[in-house]
Amino acid sequence: MPVLGHSLPTLSAATKPAVLVLCGLWLAGCASAPPKNPADLCALFRERDGWYAAALRAERRWGLPVPVQMAIINRESGFVEDARPPRYRFLGVIPLWRLSSAYGYGQVKDATWDWYRATTGQADADRDAFEDVVDFVAWYGHQSRSQLGISPYDAYRHYLAYHEGHAGYRRGSYRAKPGLKRVARQVAADARRYRRQLAGCQAALARTLTALE
Repeated sequence: MPVLGHSLPTLSAATKPAVLVLCGLWLAGCASAPPKNPADLCALFRERDGWYAAALRAERRWGLPVPVQMAIINRESGFVEDARPPRYRFLGVIPLWRLSSAYGYGQVKDATWDWYRATTGQADADRDAFEDVVDFVAWYGHQSRSQLGISPYDAYRHYLAYHEGHAGYRRGSYRAKPGLKRVARQVAADARRYRRQLAGCQAALARTLTALE
């Protein structure tokens, strides 16, 4: 059927595979690759222009330290912008629906993201935009502090509240999940390492920000 009054060209059998490969490469290029060294916060911020500025703004706005923000995002997605949970598989093979609606850098579910957008007035915020997600993580940490009394520096408890939700954390649902508590301890260890690393490069990052202003 003609498109906008022009007929589509017919591809030969020999040409189709090459076209499909090119289309696949083009689609893959639409999503940016994760940072090369997510374990090194200084290297990560040097690699990604604007990420330190966004994380620092979120810290100043909501009070959750940059290392805690970044440790949570690293655990949730490995800094993959369009990360999603796996799908259910029929007979272990046929992919069906996904395990949840979680999506993006922070693996945020639809309902939680809607809550954030409605509360902050950021209707255009996207879960695959780093500056929006880092603000969300800091905002969620602010809610955890207000509702649950969690210290801004307690990455272990912040991750438990992030994973289980505030109601779940209040019920102590994490107590019966030793695997989750192990993950939360790793998040806390990541946050401590990030804090040490950031102390060594924060002055240089600040000079870069000043030069860009």
